[in-house]
Amino acid sequence: MRNLWLPTRCGILSAASVVGKTEKQGPLGACFDLHSPDDRFGQKTWEKAEAEMQRLALNTALAKAELDERGIDAIFSGDLLNQCIGAAYGLKDFTVPYFGLYGACSTAAEGLILSSLLVTGGTLRRAAAVASSHNCTAERQYRSPIEYGAQRAPTAQWTATAAGAFVVGSAEEAEVLVRGVMPGIVIEKGIKDSANMGAAMAPAAADTLLRFFAATETEPADFDLIATGDLGYEGGDILCELMQMEGVDIRPVYNDCGMMLYSRDTQDTHAGGSGCGCSASVVASYLLPKLATGDLKRVLMLGTGAMMSPQSIQQGECIPAVAHLVCLESKEEK
Repeated sequence: MRNLWLPTRCGILSAASVVGKTEKQGPLGACFDLHSPDDRFGQKTWEKAEAEMQRLALNTALAKAELDERGIDAIFSGDLLNQCIGAAYGLKDFTVPYFGLYGACSTAAEGLILSSLLVTGGTLRRAAAVASSHNCTAERQYRSPIEYGAQRAPTAQWTATAAGAFVVGSAEEAEVLVRGVMPGIVIEKGIKDSANMGAAMAPAAADTLLRFFAATETEPADFDLIATGDLGYEGGDILCELMQMEGVDIRPVYNDCGMMLYSRDTQDTHAGGSGCGCSASVVASYLLPKLATGDLKRVLMLGTGAMMSPQSIQQGECIPAVAHLVCLESKEEK
């Protein structure tokens, strides 16, 4: 099971991204479909704002694919909130079978894996994968409300106010192919610092990458990009060091969605971005278009999630992590 590599025969028909003010002001600002200048998306609470992001993202992705809700057979969606209320409330008006997911920052990759496998197996015609996070909802749940002005550690990451949605279907009608998936396993290496999630998640990313290279007999040079989501600067450096210790140098093709989303020089996000919506929005808005045009041929998207909760942190527990891999390929390449 540890070497599980599942080839798929499906692809991504369309994708959409919705972001907040800070994300719109970042390096990828021109790539996003929708944004809110005040992070509220017309809602009275931050939680309702996140739910609205999910609704907007899925509606936009469906519109791009020229589909309505009758065109998809299932929705796989999640967020960082307790009981995934961002997804449940945001998508409650879609009369489509709903599967709520919690993979922390790996949720987008987890949704893509489940969608791809069920479409490839013929159980579903098409499926949607949606993920979101909101800086204000995450801060209130995991740390303290932003109104408190709590000081953040240098290794802390900035939870992205962002959402991404993907419509997965057959390879024949897809713009970008899902070549295969490598599900992650839970790895825990004794990290207890919730302000350094990159360190907690990096070993899980290394484990999945090493299993993938062994199972597929590939190496980093076979890919144009290996993008984690989201280790940030701290976790990204640790991952590269862990891989180097195993004799695998990923630095020439490595990047992280949390590093791509914000400008380190002009935006004070400390160790970079995080949150379910971080990788979801970067992949939907930036990486998939480059794959669709052939500017990128093969990409490994590696969603990394710190599987903690407010209660586990308060009880002093270590932080387990998981890393799910999705191999994306330009249709032109195939």
